[in-house]
Amino acid sequence: MSTPDQHLVEHKTGSEELLKGRFLHAFRDTVQLPDGGTSTREFIKHPGAVMVVPMLDDGRLVLERQYRYPLQRVMVEFPAGKLDAGESTFTCAQRELLEETGYSATEWARAGMLHPVIAYSTEFIDIWFARGLSLGERKLDAGEFLDVFTATLPELLDWCRDGQVTDSKTLTAALWLQNLASGAWSLDWQPTASVVA
Repeated sequence: MSTPDQHLVEHKTGSEELLKGRFLHAFRDTVQLPDGGTSTREFIKHPGAVMVVPMLDDGRLVLERQYRYPLQRVMVEFPAGKLDAGESTFTCAQRELLEETGYSATEWARAGMLHPVIAYSTEFIDIWFARGLSLGERKLDAGEFLDVFTATLPELLDWCRDGQVTDSKTLTAALWLQNLASGAWSLDWQPTASVVA
């Protein structure tokens, strides 16, 4: 933490476990505030996740439609999933792409990381782009139901503008795609075998 930010830092003075679920772990911490006061912070520890932005040779994007129970609606999003214990983000990206869509890729590029809910979760999502796609057989997890479809970048951007796409990771991917298309940003593409896992 840089010295200029020290006046913003909160210090933990106690912690209580609220819930230990299958992959969510909730806590209530007591903290000392920068002004010397105290407060509580409830948050969820999350193992982390990946999102894959699969790009077909003709420029179309591979997307999914999946029912998300907390919101009680079907969401349009890119393939994604949580890390297994000890799994690298690249290995997870390869696994999720194949399991959810049936695609494998010959080239990959890591775009970076996003923190989708910084107010109450440690979750991070590593962003991977994939191209040189070939279609095989999906291997969905038990109890996982989703539709795979393709769309153009202009279609995706329209859905983002119109509020049909509200998923934070997919909105972040749209920002990346828009900047890649304009030439403002670039990616460092690597053959699958060259990516450091």
